[in-house]
Amino acid sequence: MRIAVAGGTGTVGRRLVAALVRDGHDARTLSRHASEYPVDLTTGAGLDAALAGCEAVIDASNGPPTPESRAVLVEGSRRLLAAEQRAGVAHHVCVSIVGIDDVPMAYYRIKLEQERVVEAGEIPWTIVRSTQFHDLIGSLLSAAARVLILPAARARFQPVDVTEAAEAIASVACTPPRGARVTVAGPEVHELRSLGRLWREATGRRTLEVPIPLPGKLGRALRDGRLTTAEPDVRGQVTFASWLAKSPRRAPRK
Repeated sequence: MRIAVAGGTGTVGRRLVAALVRDGHDARTLSRHASEYPVDLTTGAGLDAALAGCEAVIDASNGPPTPESRAVLVEGSRRLLAAEQRAGVAHHVCVSIVGIDDVPMAYYRIKLEQERVVEAGEIPWTIVRSTQFHDLIGSLLSAAARVLILPAARARFQPVDVTEAAEAIASVACTPPRGARVTVAGPEVHELRSLGRLWREATGRRTLEVPIPLPGKLGRALRDGRLTTAEPDVRGQVTFASWLAKSPRRAPRK
């Protein structure tokens, strides 16, 4: 199959392209900085040429967690779907996030709006919701460690290996549209404080464990595990501890 990956140079997009190519598909990398198929979802530039002859499109595009992300995720989805209709694309796969219905964050509201645009569009669709990637949790903990803090919050996460998630998404794109959501999640649920302890043990970083309160509706949603799912359609096998073990280790700070 010829499959276009919007956001194909991003964290999940790169793995999607690799998974599709490995399985023998013709994968096109679409992004502002792509060498062969540069596109701009905020204007629609390059989309018609990039989608010519494509049978499916995976939208793994992302925007910063700011109001400007709506231009990429919502208006960009409208432009992408319109271009897909002109090109005769038969399947649109939208990459989304588990729990966006229940966690009151501005970025998640934009992602939910993006999903609704896809559902209302003319292109047959599947939405794949994933839990957070190990990389995201690792980046969060690394950022906190720069000020020697280990956040001991009771927020619950179910991190998944990004390569496993990408393989699941790629598989969905190669099957008929479902007109439904597919969920992908990691093998274990942890509070952030336990993930932090695993990270500290693996990296050897010297940090002070600091309790982080989670007030209001957002805090309640995170403590209640709204970003997790008990029965995902696809459950990854790589635990956070396993991911840490195979990740490059940084020398501990003195």
